Amino acid sequence: MTSAKHIATATLIGLGSIHAAAAVSAQDSLTITPMAEGLEAPWGVAPLPGGGLLVTEKAGRLIHEKDGTRQEVSGLPAVAVVGQGGLLDITLAQDFEQSRELFLTYAKPQGGGGAGTALASARLSEDASTLEGLTELFAMKPGSDGGQHFGSRVVEAPDGTLLVTIGERGDRPAAQDRSTHNGSIIRVNRDGSIPDDNPFVDMPDVLPEIWSYGHRNPQGAGLDLEGRLWVSEHGAKGGDEVNRIAKGANYGWPVISYGEHYSGAKIGEGSAKEGMEQPVFYWDPSIAPAGLMVYSGAQFPEWKGDMFVGSLKFDYIARLSGDPLEEVQQIKTKETARVRDVVEGPEGGIWFISESNGTVYRITP
Repeated sequence: MTSAKHIATATLIGLGSIHAAAAVSAQDSLTITPMAEGLEAPWGVAPLPGGGLLVTEKAGRLIHEKDGTRQEVSGLPAVAVVGQGGLLDITLAQDFEQSRELFLTYAKPQGGGGAGTALASARLSEDASTLEGLTELFAMKPGSDGGQHFGSRVVEAPDGTLLVTIGERGDRPAAQDRSTHNGSIIRVNRDGSIPDDNPFVDMPDVLPEIWSYGHRNPQGAGLDLEGRLWVSEHGAKGGDEVNRIAKGANYGWPVISYGEHYSGAKIGEGSAKEGMEQPVFYWDPSIAPAGLMVYSGAQFPEWKGDMFVGSLKFDYIARLSGDPLEEVQQIKTKETARVRDVVEGPEGGIWFISESNGTVYRITP
């Protein structure tokens, strides 16, 4: 077991450079405030304009909380709670203040007892008590019986299309098979239709929703200040990655990786291969990254453009910055226990979920 002292000064590797990340005590420079407590396996959080929040619980509940009052939101889709699957991410539409539309990802029950990652849209009622007009926009093919690697984050791109991260469901070779959605990032329009400029539209034996592929289990996704998509994804034993996502690109799993199998066996062909993308940053040892946000600088101007990624394994929030990208700081306190999601609130605070504490917190100066 790695000691807390070692975690706070862990040596991390990125693009061949070795550096030590500095730990920060929140008591010295940050205020961390609980915004919702007593949650069961919280997974995704969406702070609301005007105050309050929505938070998903993996077991299939959506919670609205504002000013100390909590209610369970009705009108959710059927959810398969199996292994790592359940009710997963929640993202507000860019025009939420006008449309009240939001997007959910979840494990959808499928035939034969299986399940697959799915995406739905709905409108939040004015009193925040129910979802109205729930519409399934996408469900992965083929789904499977396993409980591993559903992903899944949903991001609305600047052009209004939706990008959803999907793990390979424990079927490693499927991440290179574009006739399935396993191990891919998919892109659809807000009505669920397929954009004409997706990279594999009209290609035989390739699913047209696929935007990129060769992913293992991306559980963090966010846009940078230029509107480009970045994801954090779990490696096996070592090799957790941060990737900048390019249209049609192959991110290599399981052919290339900077990690190894849990058995100690070698993965694939090594760490690089022509035609496969390199990570912009990777961790070894693995930190189990979940949640990714690129910060606007609203309340912390010195952090403008920096990336924040939660660690499930080592209980901290990583701040990454620079070119080449490096982990420059670890925010590690009793509140940062098993960080599942990290987002920026409309007021510029940094909101995160501690799965272990069952709490949504907000960081402010």
